[in-house]
Amino acid sequence: MHVLTWMSLAHRHGRDVVTSDQVAASVNTNAVVIRRTLGRLRDAGLVDVQRGQGAGWRLARAPKDITLLEVYQAVEEDALFALHHGTPNQECPVGRGIQPVLRHVYDGVEDSVRGELAKTSIADVLAETVA
Repeated sequence: MHVLTWMSLAHRHGRDVVTSDQVAASVNTNAVVIRRTLGRLRDAGLVDVQRGQGAGWRLARAPKDITLLEVYQAVEEDALFALHHGTPNQECPVGRGIQPVLRHVYDGVEDSVRGELAKTSIADVLAETVA
């Protein structure tokens, strides 16, 4: 979200194409990390890459048309909450019944988070960030 918000600000200031080094300076991380993230964002259709002279990255859509949910789905592979990988003792009443209960709770929480992310765009984040 930081990457796309920064790119949105750069776009607002007339820089449509930015380098991973420029983005990395804002995030305060290595450009390799940024390139990996930008690759995922590209695969999701949120950014485009420009090759050759003036190479770099640009937003594929207007910031108002990119939701935080789309960004989250592009970069996060795992669910927000995960159940323990092992199987609990099925002879125990808690072990036998806890996973379905937690799965239901976790699914509800995740649905709520996704709903909130879907309501907010990168443009919204930028507006509040620079206010």
